Amino acid sequence: MQKKNILKGVLFVGIGASIYGMLATFVKLAYQDGYTTSEVTTSQFVLGLIGLLILNFIQTITSKKTLSSPNSGEVRNLLLAGTSLGCTSLFYYIAVQYINVSIAIVLLMQSVWFSVVVESFTTKKLPQKRKIISVIIVLAGTVLATDLVNTQIEPDFKGIFWGLMAASSYTLTMFTSNRLATHLPVFRKSIIMLAGGSVIIFLFLIFAQIGPLYIDGLKKIYLNFTENTEHIHVFRYSILWKYGFILALFGTIIPPILFNIGFPNAGLGLGSIVSSLELPVSVTMAFVLLGEKVGIIQWMGIAMILFAIVLMNLPSRKDIAVV
Repeated sequence: MQKKNILKGVLFVGIGASIYGMLATFVKLAYQDGYTTSEVTTSQFVLGLIGLLILNFIQTITSKKTLSSPNSGEVRNLLLAGTSLGCTSLFYYIAVQYINVSIAIVLLMQSVWFSVVVESFTTKKLPQKRKIISVIIVLAGTVLATDLVNTQIEPDFKGIFWGLMAASSYTLTMFTSNRLATHLPVFRKSIIMLAGGSVIIFLFLIFAQIGPLYIDGLKKIYLNFTENTEHIHVFRYSILWKYGFILALFGTIIPPILFNIGFPNAGLGLGSIVSSLELPVSVTMAFVLLGEKVGIIQWMGIAMILFAIVLMNLPSRKDIAVV
């Protein structure tokens, strides 16, 4: 029975990671069709909220037991934590505007070692030697995977900056979601966090697209950050049915559900290893659908990052002895 549960957990986590890895490719396709970052993120979060509300309603009326409800303090904390969820999508999608999907996902995976740093600060303990070695391997793999060793290619530092910002907010999302209101059903918790993320998304929509169209003062402020005025136009609702459903399903509905089912069965260590499938899937999708070039050196870097994730999550000799 235990083996079946582990296999079930690995399967769900693997499918969830693979689906999430496809997300950036569809974002890039939406950009190629002329949609803006504001339209992409807004459609994903709005339809994601609607989908989760429907699922929560179904769960509530079909559940044989009374489901836990959050108190006011938990709602406030989850809303605040959810803002990092909105920032992750926003920063990640901005990064994809400037750099290839294959490079953007590698930068997002820097959350692997960001989390080690955050953990050392929160616990006030130095990380284990194996984790330090893993971080060094991740950094070395990143240099190869982003093709920084190729002197003929000048990296877009805007894309790198936003990719690292996405990794930072993603790290914060993982830490808060695993520590806050763990007694709540997954749908209720996800709805509140997604609502918090939606605040960030709507503020960006007003600042970067809708606001400058109607308010001259806001347009002057906006132009201090960029000279590009192509994004200033009315919201195109066609994004909702053209890409919104796919983005919501692949980004805010299916992966969280599969992760919440899979991780308890697979365990955090094994689940983290399997969830790293997101990296090769994302790069492969970008290669197949977008025609992005991925060289042997880049694949070597990706393999190094995957190896570091496995190394970081393998059980120690002490843990094995206890078992």
